[in-house]
Amino acid sequence: MQLLDKLVEERASISETQEGLVQRAHDEERDLTETEDASLKDLATRAKELDTRIEELRAVQVANLEAAKLRAEVNGTDDTETRAVGNVVVTNEPLTYTEENRSVSFFQALYNSQYNGDIEASDRIRRHRQEMAVEHRDSSTSSFSGLVVPSYLTELAAELSRAGRPFADQCTSLPLPDTGMTINISRVTTGSSAAMQASENDAVSETDIDDTLLTADVRTIAAGQQVSRQAVERGTGIDALIAADMMGAVATVLEDQVLNGSGSSGNMLGLSNISGINSVTYTDGSPTAAEAYSKIVDGIQQINSNRFAGADLIVMHPRRLAWFQSSTDSSGRPLVVPQQQVPTNAQGVGPIAGYGVTGASLAGLPVVTSGKISTAAGSGGNEDVIFIVRRGDMLLFEDAGQPAMVRMDQTAGLNLTVTLVAYQYACFIGGRYPASVSMISGTGLVAPTF
Repeated sequence: MQLLDKLVEERASISETQEGLVQRAHDEERDLTETEDASLKDLATRAKELDTRIEELRAVQVANLEAAKLRAEVNGTDDTETRAVGNVVVTNEPLTYTEENRSVSFFQALYNSQYNGDIEASDRIRRHRQEMAVEHRDSSTSSFSGLVVPSYLTELAAELSRAGRPFADQCTSLPLPDTGMTINISRVTTGSSAAMQASENDAVSETDIDDTLLTADVRTIAAGQQVSRQAVERGTGIDALIAADMMGAVATVLEDQVLNGSGSSGNMLGLSNISGINSVTYTDGSPTAAEAYSKIVDGIQQINSNRFAGADLIVMHPRRLAWFQSSTDSSGRPLVVPQQQVPTNAQGVGPIAGYGVTGASLAGLPVVTSGKISTAAGSGGNEDVIFIVRRGDMLLFEDAGQPAMVRMDQTAGLNLTVTLVAYQYACFIGGRYPASVSMISGTGLVAPTF
């Protein structure tokens, strides 16, 4: 499912939940409870965030389709299809590089264009640049500019046995500024004051607002491959192999950074190292899922109490979710059941299998698993951690189409070797509201046994 479809589905679910709360109160001929009223406010906030993001993505779709129509007119091709987005109808021609047309090698064309002066290959690369319609800002001194890897090659990375970027994909996605390697966000440190006016014409409460800059650097994640000239010129399937490997590596590093980055030496500042986040300690030599569940609820309430807005996501290691799902009550019934319509003792619901967006929930919040959650925490080096977050406050700035920048360095002539480099720029800001993050840690989260 595409991101836009997911957001639309989530928005529809929120509307259904809102209508259900109001209808229930109406049917019972009563006013909303404080809890119901608070839930409606949180849902309204999330709905507004989703509406904004959905509108942005729809605008991008329209722009892309209009660009495709222009390409068709410029190239004079008749091989077109008509599609509609909203009230806009445009025509789109097939892309130069697709999964169905693997006989045309992207990397071979790139090589021939740069080293062999192949006019036909150069034309294919030129058309591909136009199709991708993504501005490139190359910060290197290489004479070869960056290029967006064909989407079908990038998508193949999802099949690799890598941790991927399941949590990063849940963050609020924003485009990088057009220039610069630093992002500054204003953060209010002193807000306006309000108080009761003692009597008419008396002075009202007055406090001038004050702010400070929250600064985060745009970081570069890169992966390199040395490929023989023979493989590029005469090999088959080299595109899928190289693209999947490099893109998968870049995505996994990004996931590690947003969770664990130190904030120094070229690293992002990840959740684990943000100052001022909510901390929940779970200490127990014989941990149980029931005890851990109460810590999750504590982490949720800390966000609610300190951020004054609702938490909406739990992030944990796959082994931790499996531990919750393997736990049973005194009668052998699972505390986290695999489907709806469940016993009343259930802590949560969701399928046993799954990675990333699992479909499972705990304490009413969806659970995402990530292989980059540390399993070497604590003094014994065998503990993992659990994060609870408010996704709207997790900001991830990326260029569109990344990780997708690739360039070919000069051939090592004596070895007939070509170096391929893929890289992306990204900036993560999770400390805009430190109270939007709760981290559960301690001896109660030692490596589980099954």
